[in-house]
Order: sequence, then structure tokens, then C-alpha cells
Amino acid sequence: MVSVYIESVLAVVVFGLVCSSGSGDIDKSEELVSNPDFASSESGDMPKGWSSWSPEWTKATCKVKGVSEGLLMDAAGRQYAVGGAFQELEGIEGGRAYAIEVACQLHDIANPYRSVMARINWTADGKLIHPAGMLVRGPVVDNGIAKFADVLVAPEGANGARLALEAKWIQRGSVLWIKASIRATSVPAPRKVKVGTVYLRPSRSTPAGNLKLLCEQIDIAGELGLDIVCLGEAITSVGTSAKTADVANPIPGADTAILGDAARKNDIWVVAGLTELDGDVVYNTAVLLDREGRVAGKYRKIHLPREEWRLGVTPGHEYPVFQTDFGTVAIQICYDWFFPEPTAIFALQGAKIIFAPTWGNTLPDEDGQVNGETTFRVRARDNGVYMVPSVYSGNSLVIDPMGKIVASSGGETGVFWTEIDLNIRERLRWVGYWRSIGSRDRMPHTYEALLEYPKKPTY
Repeated sequence: MVSVYIESVLAVVVFGLVCSSGSGDIDKSEELVSNPDFASSESGDMPKGWSSWSPEWTKATCKVKGVSEGLLMDAAGRQYAVGGAFQELEGIEGGRAYAIEVACQLHDIANPYRSVMARINWTADGKLIHPAGMLVRGPVVDNGIAKFADVLVAPEGANGARLALEAKWIQRGSVLWIKASIRATSVPAPRKVKVGTVYLRPSRSTPAGNLKLLCEQIDIAGELGLDIVCLGEAITSVGTSAKTADVANPIPGADTAILGDAARKNDIWVVAGLTELDGDVVYNTAVLLDREGRVAGKYRKIHLPREEWRLGVTPGHEYPVFQTDFGTVAIQICYDWFFPEPTAIFALQGAKIIFAPTWGNTLPDEDGQVNGETTFRVRARDNGVYMVPSVYSGNSLVIDPMGKIVASSGGETGVFWTEIDLNIRERLRWVGYWRSIGSRDRMPHTYEALLEYPKKPTY
């Protein structure tokens, strides 16, 4: 067997970085926001240094005015009113990091994440560098106070910025902005993760033989220094003549013990597809093993094709996400990727990487028809996540949140990997950083039809 190792380091433009903890030099740096507490000389006037903005259709405008407590935005009972305030900032240097902190008090806001935003637009000589800018992480709401906090890096060439405070569809509610601060800070460290996937299709093998082959791949991933590696679906069945009863084992159990030994020996996280026996019920399950070889979580395949439900496999019913030492991950299995909803649910729960043990294919498009490779790329792009399928037909892949293939087995057998930086926020040309925008612009109250089974044929 020939093993091919591919290193594909992502080359992306760093438009913004997230820092989860404060930096020691924030308090020592100069405050770049003029009038950060929104002090007004008279109630009703805009606070000094701040300007209001309105939509082109002025009848959909929020009321924006200064009050003694801060800057008030009131929709005046108009359900879909919008509006906001902004300030042009000077003293920005390209390549420097800036800590942004914004706070507001909410009154009767049904959906704060959808309705209240703080945005940075970097500028060069007064011109926007990117039309959408970058949303500041937040809000996190506690006792009616919504807080935004982020560390963003100004792109090269920036010498200014526009801080915008925005209200969208606050309905009968109101927003009182009470604080806005931007100070220079240190650039956050990258959050690099070495992510790998395996392409290996056994033939004329046995369940025990498959486990041995896959543990060898875990050893190779360990030698490469990977943080996590994804194996295929139903690894004790593929390429064997074994029946369901021959390979169904409890989790944790004998199979996870063997894989766990390899994970522990190589100090690596492992995703692997197995056949799970729980009492007298069988599931198609994928496990997540931690660096100590322990079962850190499992996902039971929810969408079952005819080939599985005819065998008596029971579907799962939960979409868990798992915390690792490098970030939040999720797992889906093969036929799940035919449906857009699972990936969206995982992304809404904060998953950054979704692993996909897959018996099916990631073949490229043929005769203009979309095939597995494109579908996986679309799932990644739709949800702003990394997708990592390990397959038996096509290529095992690592796909980035823009839908780019950044590692591929390329028709070979072995471990294929890339180093990613989970702190990078790459922006779509016009829309911006999709993970921060798409979840805000969803309209779940219009999706009722997705919550019911069809009552008649749809074709």
C-alpha cells in the first residue's frame, strides 16, 4: 500500500481575527472613539461626534436621538423600521489590532442577535475598503444589557474606520446605546489546527483486519503531527463479508478500545464510523475519540437510505456538537450530506469543522450534473464551515468555509491534511464574513413547511 501525504497550507488574506481573551495593552492605549458614552448637550440632539443614518425609504426609519442616559433608537411601533448611528474614526493603522467594546440596553427586543449590530468598516483615505465591513462579535445579553466585544485587525492600507451601531426590525422595542470603545491592542495569536482525512478502501478483508489497517493510518497521522484525523463510515464492514450482527458492538466497547489505543499513542483526536449495538438496537454511529483515547462523543446517523433501513438500522435523532482543545466540531455520516439541514444545524450550534465519514462519493461533476464533491463544497460555503469527508469513492477532502478544496487524496491512498487557522474570517466579496451574517439574516418563522412530512407526492 502506498501512502501519500499532502501538506496544503491555507493562503488567505487576514481581514479580521478573533481574540477570546483580553489583551494586556488595551487599557494603556488611546481611546479612538470620540464621546464614547454618548453624552448629549440636550435631549433629542445627536451626541457630539455621532451622526445618524436612515434608509433610502425614509418611512421605514427608526427614531435615533440623544437622551440623558445615552443614544436611543426607537422603532416607534413600525415592525420593520431600521436605522442607526455612526462615527468616522482616525488614527487607524493597517496591520494593527483593535479591541472593540460596545454595550447597549435592550427593551422589548424579541431577537437581539438579528436586530442589534455593531459594525466596523475599514477605510483608506475616507473610502470603504470592503462594502460590508465586519460585524463585531455579539451581542451577548445579560439582564437586558447587550455586549459586543471583539479584536479585529485592520487590513493593510487602512488609515481610518467607521463604527456603525445598527438597529434592524426592533418592532415595538428600543435600544439605548451606553458605551462604544476602540483601542489599539496586540494582534491575537493564530488558532492553528492540523486537520487530516484518510482515503483507504479495504477489500477481501475482515473487521479485525480493517481496524488494524485504520490504526496504521492513525499512526501515520500521529507521525505527521496532526491534531485530528477522520476515518470512513462503517470501518469494520467495508470490504468485508461481515453481516450487521458480526460488527455491531457497544460504544464504548471493543472497537473503540482498539482505536482509542491508537489515538492515545499518537496524541490525536480521531473520528471513526462504526456499527453500534445499544441493547437490541443497531445504529450507524460515528465516534469522536480524544487524545487520551476516550470516547468524547458520538453521532448516530439520522438520514438512512433504503440500503440501511431495510437492514433494520435505527435512525438517530440528535445533532450534537463536541468541544475539543482546538474548537467546536460536529460529525455527520454519508447520506446526511444529501440534506442541507444537518450542516446548518451544526453551524448554528457553533461547529467550525464538520467531519463526514462517508461510504458514498465525492466524485466531481459529470455531464453538468452536480455530484458529491460539489455538494460538499456547497455545504461548506452555505454555512461557513470546514467540511472533512473521508470516503471510499472519489477523494477524501478538506474543504474550507469558502468552498475551496484545500487538501485532497487525488486518487491516492493514505492520509491527507492541511493546517487551518480557526481565527481567520475570510469575507465574501460583497456580503462579508458569512458566519456572522447568514445566521442573523435567516427567517426561521417562514420555514414551517420544513417541519412537516409531505402529505402527498412532491413530484
